[in-house]
Amino acid sequence: MRSDQQSTQGALVAALLMGAIAVALGSRGVAAQTAGATVPHTFEDMPAGTPPPGFTFALTGRGRSVRWVVLEDRSSPAGPAVLAETSGDRTSDRFPLAILDGFEARDVAVSVRFRPVSGTIDQAAGLVVRLRDPRNYYIARANALENNVRLYRVVDGRRTQFAGVDVPVPRDRWQTLGLRVEGDRLVVSLDGRELFAVTDRTFREAGRVGLWTKADSVTHFDDFRVELVR
Repeated sequence: MRSDQQSTQGALVAALLMGAIAVALGSRGVAAQTAGATVPHTFEDMPAGTPPPGFTFALTGRGRSVRWVVLEDRSSPAGPAVLAETSGDRTSDRFPLAILDGFEARDVAVSVRFRPVSGTIDQAAGLVVRLRDPRNYYIARANALENNVRLYRVVDGRRTQFAGVDVPVPRDRWQTLGLRVEGDRLVVSLDGRELFAVTDRTFREAGRVGLWTKADSVTHFDDFRVELVR
């Protein structure tokens, strides 16, 4: 009898542990729905040349349909599989989005490794938070052609800058862009160094998170991290 009780207790503990792991990882390694937990989203188990599962792809602005696919880039510190938007459309007001599935939050910290590869109109990498839909969200973006990092609000499809700083954003080098939003405060960082912090109340409710580029930018993304802010 005692052996049966121990087996039952062991099975219960195992089930609880598996449940905790499932909550921590979420669907396809998506960041935890628990404050303070961070799970990196990489693309190592996904076939090259295809869109990765776990994302919804959308477009703000004009131009051709987006084409986000997994590529091989052996220079990536997180592994050779990366994500990029590869359509090459040069429409200047074209903003492709890769929106993470199964996650919404109001107060959240996001970061991503990125490497600007090419683009004549732009060489941009962006992070999106509090996204209501592809026409309404906050966006922090780094630009290797302009050597600056900017913060925008996109309202009804119109992008308006409300903060930014000039800073080197080297082409063909891996860097890490970060964006943290808590209440009405937004903080933008590059390679772990805070660049600026501002307040804004345009989007005050929970929303989705994701990645962003512009026009013909070919930017490699990897190690996308999402953390609920306590």
